[in-house]
Amino acid sequence: MRVYLPATTNVLRTLVDEGRLPAPQTVFAITPELRRFYAVSDAEADTEELEYAALLAAARASLRLLDLDPLAVRRRAVLAADVPDAAVTPMDDPHVDPGAARLEHEIRVEEVASAHLDDAEAEEDVRAAVAVVLEADLGGEDAQFVVDQAEGHELGWYATQEIGPVLELL
Repeated sequence: MRVYLPATTNVLRTLVDEGRLPAPQTVFAITPELRRFYAVSDAEADTEELEYAALLAAARASLRLLDLDPLAVRRRAVLAADVPDAAVTPMDDPHVDPGAARLEHEIRVEEVASAHLDDAEAEEDVRAAVAVVLEADLGGEDAQFVVDQAEGHELGWYATQEIGPVLELL
């Protein structure tokens, strides 16, 4: 199953240095809940669109991780990885994103398909969004506007072997 792991640049550094990330992890994927959600809101959504929705949910979660990691570069980061289906348990909670799941399997670098990372132009907007993402989660309209500014930046795509060199450039 393809999962999208919210990350920070420090998480990416751990993956490069240690070759793995420990379990458990919160990830985003095409869960039955995500399929049901889109069946109501966009019945035409295909697998690619559902994967993109999971990626975007992971990018939003990356903002929350950045709030907890003041030493990380202010860029959203997401890892796409292919893990055993049995290791992924969807969260059955109406208060979490419909694509949220629990991963009970360490992520090894060989399972990582790609990394997705903001570029330098996004840093100012991401920094502002990190400061208000929890307020946006609680329904703050002004805070949501700030988060939307950060989410308006497209994440860059990097092959697994490019993660280390990209981190060296930050």
